[in-house]
Amino acid sequence: MGKKKHKAAATPAIAQLEQAGVAFTIHEYEHSNDDAEGYGLEAARKLGYDERQVFKTLMADTGDERVIGVVPVNGHMSLKELAHAVGAKKAEMADPKVAMRESGYVVGGISPLGQKTRHRTVLDASAMDFDVILVSGGRRGLSLGVDPHDLADVLDATVAPIGTTNKSY
Repeated sequence: MGKKKHKAAATPAIAQLEQAGVAFTIHEYEHSNDDAEGYGLEAARKLGYDERQVFKTLMADTGDERVIGVVPVNGHMSLKELAHAVGAKKAEMADPKVAMRESGYVVGGISPLGQKTRHRTVLDASAMDFDVILVSGGRRGLSLGVDPHDLADVLDATVAPIGTTNKSY
């Protein structure tokens, strides 16, 4: 996991990590549109990682602002806990079109890094159980391996228990 340059910063997510001088690894796989299990679970399976170690990026709206939640792909995001983590009364999932427009990425490839519009970010506390987690690299079939402490620092993220298995998002 060196700080070497990767082929011309292929995505804004890679560019942000490179600019911050953060060590990371690139993991590519062949994305299948026929895969019904979901983008994150597909990535975990195809890359051979524990589902608890691969994280998905979701956008929610508190009414006052949109916020990013980063949670393991084997679970779901608690909107109640996300709202609590950012001091809001409630949160609901953002419209996917809004998420794509504001992040600059397509659904299934939304990275918490390199977004067009910067949002407050909450990283699920379970990420800190690992030396490395995988997050989307900014397109389907591309994941980035990064130390969760480095990720939280680069994103200026709040770390809080926002992951759950009770609600499906």
